[in-house]
Amino acid sequence: MIDVALFPIPNAVSFPGVPYPLHVFEPRYRQMVRQCMEDQLLCGVCHTEKIVHTNTREQSVEEALNSNQSTYKPCQVFSAGVVELLQELNDGRMLIQVDTQVRLRLVEERQTLPFSIWFCEEVLDEVSSADAVRAMEQSRDKILHRLVAITHESEKLQSLLKDDYWQNMPSQEFSFAVSGMLGIEAEMAQHLLEMTDTQLRLNTVLEIINGMG
Repeated sequence: MIDVALFPIPNAVSFPGVPYPLHVFEPRYRQMVRQCMEDQLLCGVCHTEKIVHTNTREQSVEEALNSNQSTYKPCQVFSAGVVELLQELNDGRMLIQVDTQVRLRLVEERQTLPFSIWFCEEVLDEVSSADAVRAMEQSRDKILHRLVAITHESEKLQSLLKDDYWQNMPSQEFSFAVSGMLGIEAEMAQHLLEMTDTQLRLNTVLEIINGMG
């Protein structure tokens, strides 16, 4: 089992290998960030299923910085990684980046307040045969070709996609990386994250990109 401090945020779907920047202002989550850094505890960025408690009262910036906001029920599958503090502002707000490394599933909550810590298990993709790996590489190449075609007006994106880093990325890693860069709406992104069939994830991503075109 893996211990993870959970940061549930509506519409926040993180993919393993894709760094996730966050602006942290609630007292409980500032405390969580500090504990993650001090105790080398992983932080999980997690989309939510529903709201459990909401704070609808209008607040000043000072009030928001000194009180906890709404509470959410987290989705079961999410990504987690090491917290990197990028900047701490004078009023206590934190700009952080979660360097997501692993995809996890919630198993048991072992701490509820002031923030959740869960026992989690890793979620792995299905083992693929050599033929399946070759098919996934072909799908990866199709996605890259399509992305290059629809981003022809952006020299920056063209250079990025043609770089050896993207061209030679293993298919499973690529399926997460490209999902994270597309800006897909949260429910579809969560669906992609929960898939354990790499080929199916690649096929779905290609369908999404073709729809964009």
